[in-house]
Amino acid sequence: MLRTLRAVDFRCFSGLGLEIPAAGAVFTGDNAQGKTSILEAVCLLVRLHSPRTRRMPALTRMGTPSGGGFGIAGEAWGMERRVRWQAGGLQLSADGEERDGPGAYLADGGLLVWMGNEDLDLVRGPAEGRRRYLDFVGSQIEPGYRSALARYRRALKAKNLLLKDPRPREEEIRSYEEVMITEGDLLVAARDRIVAQLLPRAATAQRQVSGREELLELEYRPAGGHCLRAAMEQARERERRQRQSFVGPHRDELLLSINGLVAAEFASEGQQRTLALALKLAQGETLAAVRDSLPVYLIDDVFGELDPGRRNAVLHALPSAAQKWITTTHLGWLEEAHGLGGMARYSVRAGEVTTNT
Repeated sequence: MLRTLRAVDFRCFSGLGLEIPAAGAVFTGDNAQGKTSILEAVCLLVRLHSPRTRRMPALTRMGTPSGGGFGIAGEAWGMERRVRWQAGGLQLSADGEERDGPGAYLADGGLLVWMGNEDLDLVRGPAEGRRRYLDFVGSQIEPGYRSALARYRRALKAKNLLLKDPRPREEEIRSYEEVMITEGDLLVAARDRIVAQLLPRAATAQRQVSGREELLELEYRPAGGHCLRAAMEQARERERRQRQSFVGPHRDELLLSINGLVAAEFASEGQQRTLALALKLAQGETLAAVRDSLPVYLIDDVFGELDPGRRNAVLHALPSAAQKWITTTHLGWLEEAHGLGGMARYSVRAGEVTTNT
């Protein structure tokens, strides 16, 4: 869990300093005041990941001198961790020891689950969002997943640039394809394992939260099948003709269905929202089971939008011992909630955080 969180020139905060009890904290305020940015800072500190953007410059507070960047620090899982971003890149340290790159920094870091209203896009949105979901789980439980994904993406980018050349250099293209095959096979095997672990947990969560006997199914479909080399050979002529890569983990799909019907097309909005919650609850259970450590739950403006039945079902499904950071625009629902005792309460307004008494 996190004991403290500090940030400088991050999003709307010129400075931020919090002490959080083991149970967690609830942050209340109107929209666009900085609540979500607090959770985002935790995500950056723990996993070097923002659920809102891939662009580090976008995280720097407006008005910060050019090249100034931002800094986040805190005591997490018994270690003092620091993340500093400037135009030159990331500077990472744990307990005062510089870490040489993200892999070394994340090796002994903690686990996270992010839950937000945008999770509905996991069900309704394009496949890219579901791939990101698998990647976030994989990077936390599969050794080498993050580095394999980075190498695959670099090779894919290089191949696509070569394919767009008026006179493609076939030997170079094939050399990058070899990297894509090696790393892609690792990613496909890992995603297979991840979905196998998520499926029973998500199916149980779907029934618990909905209060109905709904049959949830997850089906992982690799865009290149389970033999990426053969798939690339079959797609070679088409890729050269249309000048882009058509097979590989960058086009994988995770199919979601309820009672045998595609959830994005046939499920009601309530079923879809429940499915999104079930996927995140399953993520948390999987992380805890594989790593034998509870994740921290970052829950962004979710509970205030749920009816009491689903809200209490979700709260019951969350591990009672896990730390929870919750944002909400109002506290009316909190008095009826179960399992949120011992949490600190803060108000957030225009980038300022004050304690609620």
